[in-house]
Amino acid sequence: MAGNMGLISKKCFPNAVEDIDRFHLQQLASEVLQEIRIKYRWEAIDAENQGIEEAKRNRSIYEPILLFNGESLKQLLARSRYLLYKNSDNWTLEQQARAMLLFEKYPQLEKAYELSQKLSWIYSTTKDKIYAFARLAKWNEEVERAGLKSFNTISRTIVNHHVNILNYFDNRSTNASA
Repeated sequence: MAGNMGLISKKCFPNAVEDIDRFHLQQLASEVLQEIRIKYRWEAIDAENQGIEEAKRNRSIYEPILLFNGESLKQLLARSRYLLYKNSDNWTLEQQARAMLLFEKYPQLEKAYELSQKLSWIYSTTKDKIYAFARLAKWNEEVERAGLKSFNTISRTIVNHHVNILNYFDNRSTNASA
């Protein structure tokens, strides 16, 4: 998607068809998902620090609130990192329980996870360029309704690069072989 790479490929390979493979967009979606998780983690760390300071002022011992799985919010958010990269079908029982708690406490994170997974689903199940176009347009509408600012950036990226993104679905090729 870098402009300089497009210029290089047009000069060196004038007859080539440019495509943007699934890796780049899915990487952006994963980064947005983790950005949201980390934002909540910083909030949990700050709340814990405030609790510790208050306990010191009151000359008491700070005891974090523990969830039913024995984790604090800070631990829940730290330990949820890898489960957010995985499809929910591949979660262990422990990850399922953690995800249930996580999404109950942070519904925005659940929305972000679902958007990320839907984008992955589009790439893994769509073979036809026309269906890909329709599914990506529907995904963009879901992003707008979700109200997650960072996902709007991915949505705009799709709009701005849709021709080359859709070229991927012609033969599902990547630049890996190049």
